[in-house]
Amino acid sequence: MAEFRRSRIEKKSEDEITKKTVLLGILTVVVVILILTFGLPLLIKFSVFLGEAKKGGTADITATVLPPLPPRIILPYEATNSSQISVNGLAEKNITVELLKNDVSVGKVAANDAGEFSFGGIGLDQGESVFTAVAINAKGISSEPSKEVRMVFSDKQPTLTMINPTEDSLKVSSSDFDVIGQSDKGVSVTVNGSVAMVDDNGKFKIKLQLNTGDNQVEIIVRDIAGNETRKTIKITYDI
Repeated sequence: MAEFRRSRIEKKSEDEITKKTVLLGILTVVVVILILTFGLPLLIKFSVFLGEAKKGGTADITATVLPPLPPRIILPYEATNSSQISVNGLAEKNITVELLKNDVSVGKVAANDAGEFSFGGIGLDQGESVFTAVAINAKGISSEPSKEVRMVFSDKQPTLTMINPTEDSLKVSSSDFDVIGQSDKGVSVTVNGSVAMVDDNGKFKIKLQLNTGDNQVEIIVRDIAGNETRKTIKITYDI
């Protein structure tokens, strides 16, 4: 009789564990569906609402009880030769977004129904500017700062010093010719449309196959902001 009672108790315990496991699985699936459908912020607010209900208090699930999510600044490039740009991004819909350049506020705009915001005519200083943004809800609660986005402004042409040849016009007796020069770090160089190898210090080199007679060689140096320096050299290959 004791063994039979013990068996019933063990079976009942196993049934309870099975029910709890199934319930936990169902709750996990529901949570995942809620996150995918409504997003994590709404789920957090719903959890707060349930917590208040358990305490016997009242809670308005539509009220903002948490800071808004940080905005996201989107810039399609890292450098420019224009002194003014537009700064765009994404945030919670219809929320106020404040833009800061080098930790100084440059203005506020409201995100539209799609959560998009845009600041036009933002002036840049020579060199690097660091942009961040914060979202501010109707109760004046601010989000954490967004991820920093850096923009380099430069309207200066890159340097170009020729190592070979040093002349603007010359004659050679070989069809193989190495064009070698020095510019700034981070530039790209093309010679007659072909990309030259550029090292970490801005020194470049490319081998050309000259045609008999006059050869016009155009060298274009371009920096990350889009500024260019051009030079044309005439090389005459005389057999």
